[in-house]
Amino acid sequence: MAAAAAPDTPVPSGPIPFKDVDDGSVPEHTPKEEFGDLVAALPRRQQSILELRLYQGFWLPEHWVPGTIVFQRRFSPRPDDVVLASYPKCGTTWLKALAFAVAARGAYLPASPAHPLRRLNPHDCIPFIDEIFAAGEHAKLELLPSPRLMNTHLPYTLLPEPVTTGGCRVVYVCRDPKDMVVSLWHFLRRAKPDLSFAETFESVCDGTVAAGPVWDHVLSYWRASVARPDRVLFLKYEDMLCDGAGSVRRLAEFMGRPFSPAEEAAGDVAAVVELCSFDGMKGLEVNKPGAGGGTAGRYRPMPRDAFFRKGIAGDWANHMTPEMAARLDGIVREKLLGTGLAFT
Repeated sequence: MAAAAAPDTPVPSGPIPFKDVDDGSVPEHTPKEEFGDLVAALPRRQQSILELRLYQGFWLPEHWVPGTIVFQRRFSPRPDDVVLASYPKCGTTWLKALAFAVAARGAYLPASPAHPLRRLNPHDCIPFIDEIFAAGEHAKLELLPSPRLMNTHLPYTLLPEPVTTGGCRVVYVCRDPKDMVVSLWHFLRRAKPDLSFAETFESVCDGTVAAGPVWDHVLSYWRASVARPDRVLFLKYEDMLCDGAGSVRRLAEFMGRPFSPAEEAAGDVAAVVELCSFDGMKGLEVNKPGAGGGTAGRYRPMPRDAFFRKGIAGDWANHMTPEMAARLDGIVREKLLGTGLAFT
């Protein structure tokens, strides 16, 4: 029970922050050369700051493709692994924080001033598989004790077969595509300030966007969650905003770490919600611009404060014309027709 755990002393089991075990001892060995000819033969498109290649039905950043191939062919999941998945700008950072706080609460009480999420960005705590494999550093994952938490932007159909047919769990978060477009545009503008909103909007609508088409990405996880609800949890960003405590309980139950009556009575659910709140994380020194903030990402390092803009639903109304919103809603509605999934 939470009350019996030492508040700030890690136990010799996972999850523990990835940054705390990534000591630089694993040399980089990029798989780019190994699969260079295969990548060069794939259809190519430019999307804002990224060069994309069409791989197995999805437009992936070119530098991800060799790593994705290695990931598909050589990744060996552990039975208790948890893979956190999302389309970019759909709640990735928040999901990482919540999952880490829930899974690691035996070692780090959510209310503890020394909790890793108070000194590290969520992206420092949970490794981003796509960049790890693109850099040829997947041996680092073996440094993590079980249970491991990992994150990907790949669609479900591109995950390795041992993940999709095995025993590890997958948690996916999606978001209203209109708000996703707005968040994506603001994020990309940190690297390309003159990027127009119209350009980002059009790339989403025609499907030629990183990890897109968006609807195919979402549907890949939705269908998996319907087929294997015990192994794939499908969350909506808007539902999490409306019911943070309920979402935390649902996440904990799915991950095999339900809150005990004693933890409930001690207020641990509320403590996780508060620890991982948007305002709380945005206000931490490690997530502020400038001193202490640093960057996240390897191929395109981004300021850590770029991951914390507004964290709300409905901001699309401040950027889209009614015609644009109706167009995107119509495309998504058509693509999701008959699946049982809808964005309202």
